[in-house]
Amino acid sequence: MRLSSRTALAGSLLAVTLLASGCSGSSGTANGDSGHPRTGGTLRIGLDYDPVCLDPQQSALGQSLDVGRQLVDSLTDQDPRDGKTVPWLATRWKADHEATRFTFTLRAGATFSDGTPVDARAVKANFDAVHELGAAASRGAVYLDGYRETRVSGARTLTVVFDKPNAQFLRGTSTVSLGLLSPGSLRRTPQERCTGHLVGSGPFVLDRYRPNTSVTLDRRKGYSWGSRLWQREGGAYLEGVEYRIVPENTTRSGALSAGQLDVATALAPQDRERFSAPGWSLLTRTAPGVDLSLYVNTRRTALREAAVRQALQKGIDREAVATTFLSSRKLAATSVLSSTTPGYTDLGDRLAHDPAGARRLLDRAGWRPGADGIRVKNGVRLRLDAVFVRQQSLELVQQQLEDIGVELRLRQLTVSRFPEVLAAGSYDLSLQSANRADPDVLTTAFAGGTPVADARLRSELRRATSSTDEATRSSLFAAAQRRLVDEGHVLPLNETEETAALSTRVHGLTRDASNRLVLHDTWTTG
Repeated sequence: MRLSSRTALAGSLLAVTLLASGCSGSSGTANGDSGHPRTGGTLRIGLDYDPVCLDPQQSALGQSLDVGRQLVDSLTDQDPRDGKTVPWLATRWKADHEATRFTFTLRAGATFSDGTPVDARAVKANFDAVHELGAAASRGAVYLDGYRETRVSGARTLTVVFDKPNAQFLRGTSTVSLGLLSPGSLRRTPQERCTGHLVGSGPFVLDRYRPNTSVTLDRRKGYSWGSRLWQREGGAYLEGVEYRIVPENTTRSGALSAGQLDVATALAPQDRERFSAPGWSLLTRTAPGVDLSLYVNTRRTALREAAVRQALQKGIDREAVATTFLSSRKLAATSVLSSTTPGYTDLGDRLAHDPAGARRLLDRAGWRPGADGIRVKNGVRLRLDAVFVRQQSLELVQQQLEDIGVELRLRQLTVSRFPEVLAAGSYDLSLQSANRADPDVLTTAFAGGTPVADARLRSELRRATSSTDEATRSSLFAAAQRRLVDEGHVLPLNETEETAALSTRVHGLTRDASNRLVLHDTWTTG
């Protein structure tokens, strides 16, 4: 393995995830019905951002997790069609009635690419390591909430024990965030793992990571323990994968047109018609999870006032945002969760544009319009700071909020700087989303150390995640969505319909339930 060194941050970034599953066919694959699969070739994928940290146990950045999904396997997989949990490295499992003990039996013969076995001790080492990472394991630590220990009772049998109910854990085992690394990798520092010093058991191995330039992968020889959802038994078709970092939309789509790329991710809306023509294929799906939203830092002075937060909620015209930037009113947010997420509660009436109502709330709270229209209270202007990586619709939101007397300042950050600012709490609003195909994503996003939710709301989310009764869980998650909206903790903007454009030489490209790219069954022609 050739490595490029780099100082990288594994931030708690609930980033805008950039590719989604689904495609031009009902099977959820790209060009999946064209001829006989062919072995060999290198797939060239254009990413819009650098992965920053390649360790999937630490990163929450979509580009990083897309790469990591090819390198690591998980105990289970989640069927994106019905949400059911299916075998992968674990052939069977059993949970107690309290959801505090989960016993897994592992398949025989699986190994990490350094030759060490994927056995019960290796799984224990991984869960122990994620738990020790704490907040640095931005998603995995939430899945392991209440983790006590993993007990090894045989080479292929283990029991994960929690101090409290954790009903979300089993689904968490299907995610790349709880994907398994070799014990040797776990002995590396978190910073070393971010820069590429990691070994998994997946169908590809890391060849080289060149920050801000490319990531290259090679096919894993002898691989034969893939997810039950995959079509092909044995190793991947592709000989290799090259991810190229191409931040500019026009450059990325131009490289696809010129035959320099096979896949261009994060396709801009204005390019969709162009790549709908013969010779191309589009992979499009509304991402499950938390909609693209402005997360509210309730520890900031003005935002401690519920009336200010509620006025912001009423001041945003979501249909105008969706129509202007996404060319589709149907993508306007109607809840905190997207409509494709299990447990979604339609709150469209509570998110209706009501600028007059917003002004009344601010008037009653003592915020009076100043000479320039921006409201003032006790000599302080109602000025808010919004941080983001990709601006998207914020200029329009800025205009809409100015109309109710709120000054919104926009501050664009780099991918690496964004999590630092979030951790420091030095912002008012942050543009984020979070992908996951179940309502527990609300707990992942808002029940940790985030300043978005208050202590009561965090407690209610943990209670929902801990419940083993589906009716109770549904009721609690629905109530949490209403509170997040009604109290203005989160300002949903739009659903994320992400599109990738593909050359017709690409076949069998799929997405998992969390919208991670899956390349095992992918093959190319020509």
